[in-house]
Amino acid sequence: MIGPTYRELIVRGAEQHGDRVAVCVGETTLSFAEVDDLSTRYANALLGAGIAPRARVALLINNSLLSVPVDFACVKANLNRVPLNARLSLDEHARMLVETRAEVLLHGPDLRERALELADRIPGLRRIPLVAAENEEVASLARLGRTASPRLPALDVRPDDVIITLFTSGTTGTLKAAQHTQASYAAICRNVLLNLIAVRPDDVMLHAASLLHASGVFVLPFWLRGARTVILPGFEPAGYLDALEREGATTINLVPTMLQLLLAEPSISGRDFSRLRALIYGASPIPRPVLERALDVFGRTVFYQYYGQTEAPLCLTVLRPEDHVPARLGSCGRPAIDVELALVDEAGAPVRRGEAGEIAVRCPSMMAGYFEAPELDAQMRLPDGWLRTRDVGRFDGDGFLYLLDRTSDMIVTGGYNVYPREVEDVLLAHPAVRECAVIGLPDETWVEAVTAVVTLHADGAAGADELIAFCRERLASYKKPQRVLFDPAIPKTAVGKLSRKALRERYGPVRA
Repeated sequence: MIGPTYRELIVRGAEQHGDRVAVCVGETTLSFAEVDDLSTRYANALLGAGIAPRARVALLINNSLLSVPVDFACVKANLNRVPLNARLSLDEHARMLVETRAEVLLHGPDLRERALELADRIPGLRRIPLVAAENEEVASLARLGRTASPRLPALDVRPDDVIITLFTSGTTGTLKAAQHTQASYAAICRNVLLNLIAVRPDDVMLHAASLLHASGVFVLPFWLRGARTVILPGFEPAGYLDALEREGATTINLVPTMLQLLLAEPSISGRDFSRLRALIYGASPIPRPVLERALDVFGRTVFYQYYGQTEAPLCLTVLRPEDHVPARLGSCGRPAIDVELALVDEAGAPVRRGEAGEIAVRCPSMMAGYFEAPELDAQMRLPDGWLRTRDVGRFDGDGFLYLLDRTSDMIVTGGYNVYPREVEDVLLAHPAVRECAVIGLPDETWVEAVTAVVTLHADGAAGADELIAFCRERLASYKKPQRVLFDPAIPKTAVGKLSRKALRERYGPVRA
């Protein structure tokens, strides 16, 4: 038995917790009943506007009071959400919309200019603002929702209906879109409750990262338990610490860069963290000195590390508070209770005990597949329902997993994934650049700094600042090189390919 769908879990939480405060942004709050009513009206408004169930609807929305109602509305209408990171460039947004053939773009009022640019570029794209600008002729979701039915739409909702398409990247930097269903996203909720946090009705989770991405998967577990979701518009260290104390947050989720920035904030001294029960971290490697200081500042008993990926979120492994001992700080934990993990060789056969191998996973929260990419999907599949991760790991004698390397050359900077090929393609478009290779080098703030190693044409002239600016105009800011190194001869492999491994050895320590 698969169990209730994501849609059914949303309804169940509203029925059980009614007038309790569900969502808080500043001084403004919404109860469970109010979120339920808004999301149902919005769902009916979208369907009434001619958007068919299972249609792909792109979301370009920064954190706000409407984040949860709009997200729930899409699930209730059984729509396929395509979240767009607001930090991406116009070209990147357009590519994602075209590649997924999204029919509708829902956008926040603060992102209206980008939405207009996308509507101009992509024929047939329908733009629906959450709240209309003054004198705007396009009907907003807020206006449509005021006259929509408060009854849950009567739809044929199946567990295998795709409700979200999340972009990730392949080993060559090729964008891929992982599809998750009503069933897999319900399984993610169960996975969080089973392995990470036993949420209580008096719990408060503080969100600063975008709710359209990883942070958003924590909303439903708290919703089901009657706990409160506090939303910040973004992350600013001093303001985040103020909110943590003011709201009495019991649970927070941080990528390592955010944790580093908090530790560097002078006002962290003397803060009251007595209500904090769970500090969840993951998404990228964390320098050991940073983790050791964080354990001293926040207290060892609150730390939970998880390892997962877009194709199989959220917790494949968990390092629990009692496991945060010196000998295990390099581990990402033991396999989650509802997850099967194996280490395999390139052919997919299990490696011998104690050997390193590619991590393979089998669990209810796995993606249904990549959107219209059967060949890529087939490359990730193993017999009997197993999925490759393209990460390499090794188990110790007590069953703790240690990540050793990535089978790709992905760079993780500030919790974001950057694939070298994307940056290299942009740099090679510069007339002065003959060849280049992009690598990640250790960085105290960002964990890894995007570093471009460039060889110029004999008659070419370009400085580091010029090349960084060239990339900034064509890529999301976090993807641009933070450093540019000039090298007259980039090392090659035996078959003539650029050797990023040799460059990491030349310019910095090898990642492990």
